[in-house]
Amino acid sequence: MKTRTILLCCLIALPLLAAGCAPQTHPSAGPPEAPAGFLKGLWHGFILLFTFLVSLFRDGVGVYDTHNNGNLYNLGYVLGVMLFFGGSGGGACKKSC
Repeated sequence: MKTRTILLCCLIALPLLAAGCAPQTHPSAGPPEAPAGFLKGLWHGFILLFTFLVSLFRDGVGVYDTHNNGNLYNLGYVLGVMLFFGGSGGGACKKSC
């Protein structure tokens, strides 16, 4: 029983902690000092699920930073999504290939 309670608390706390790092693109926030690069794209891709859940309930949260430096941010974003969701497709083959 105690293990279930700890697990439930962790499952509730993890999305809340990760959502605190969600990209903010609200106009009142003003432009950031520098455009988001590869590492921010990687981080934003990694926390996509939590950011999406928060964006359903808050208007000022977006899942993609619009003030980015282009292709490197996009590459980091896609790699972050793939890392979080396990995405290279290696598990698609049921038998030994």
